[in-house]
Amino acid sequence: MSERGILIVVSGFSGAGKGTIMKEIMRRYDNYALSISATTRKPRSGEEEGREYFFKTVEEFEKMIAKDELIEYARYVDNYYGTPRAYVEEQLEAGKDVILEIEIQGALKVKENFPQTLLLFVTPPTAGELRERLKGRGTETEDVIDFRMNRAKEEALGMDRYDYLLINDMVDECVEEMHQIIRGEHRRSYRNMAFIERMKEELKGE
Repeated sequence: MSERGILIVVSGFSGAGKGTIMKEIMRRYDNYALSISATTRKPRSGEEEGREYFFKTVEEFEKMIAKDELIEYARYVDNYYGTPRAYVEEQLEAGKDVILEIEIQGALKVKENFPQTLLLFVTPPTAGELRERLKGRGTETEDVIDFRMNRAKEEALGMDRYDYLLINDMVDECVEEMHQIIRGEHRRSYRNMAFIERMKEELKGE
């Protein structure tokens, strides 16, 4: 039987490069699955059901909440977003390491419900670099950049709640580091209790 996967939550400041890292790690390695969120917002052009999101009506989403079918959920600007439990469980059972890319509040909620979750926080090397990256997108007004920088100040208060910090200076190095951290996590003794017990039993017979 294949080893059960690990649940990994990745958060970080807007502009820290989370999306790029996710795309790159999925491209390089085949043992990862990106969790797909459910949402009540309408699909944008080019989005497909079950690829970007599972699109739900408000009624369907509230039923999922009532039946405890979501690992975490939140409401942003009149729409619900959440992580369906069944999809995540299915992937973990198949031995995939499942990555959720969510905000700090959701991340801490997941850790509460699933204490073995690995929390990773992505940050640029400096605050100045963060502002430069937001400017470099060329899509944000000064007001939006200021809003995101203020948001980052709040989010920084939760950085120490994460298991590991990933400083995204060079994307290549950051992707490799993330992969190594996750591989090391599989070897943590508390994730290998069945192996440890079997080894103790076998040694009794020696």
